[in-house]
Amino acid sequence: MKTIGIVDTTFARFNMGSAAVDEIQQNVSAKIKRITVPGVKDLPVASKKLIEEEGCDIVIALGMPGAKEQDKICAHEASTGIIQAQLMTNTHIIEVFVHEDEGKDEKELAFLMEMRSREHALNVVNMLFHPEKLVKQAGTGQRQGFEDVGTLKH
Repeated sequence: MKTIGIVDTTFARFNMGSAAVDEIQQNVSAKIKRITVPGVKDLPVASKKLIEEEGCDIVIALGMPGAKEQDKICAHEASTGIIQAQLMTNTHIIEVFVHEDEGKDEKELAFLMEMRSREHALNVVNMLFHPEKLVKQAGTGQRQGFEDVGTLKH
């Protein structure tokens, strides 16, 4: 049975990990290993440990960087670490960040956090079990959380 790793944070203002778990369980039968860490800078090593120590076939790393400039710098560093962990393990780690200033208000922010978590969880399912579905979506302007933008015409 395939194993999906989920890492989320206590810093986030929405339970992104639970949304991802729920979406995965609604769509596929897989073993799920979930851990929670304090913040986004902890996601790379936690993801790497899920792959190397828990045998995860793919990991989804969910986090919410804050709205301050320092938070954006931390998010960039975390993202760089996630990329390094992918290269070190030769395993996909799907980064799902929702910045605290992405929503116009708390209601929109909560909606965005849930939808981006769920839609990326579906991407994980498709990458692992149905890669042909992603091939069919190539170039279609898919966006996770907000409305898709569609294909460019020429």
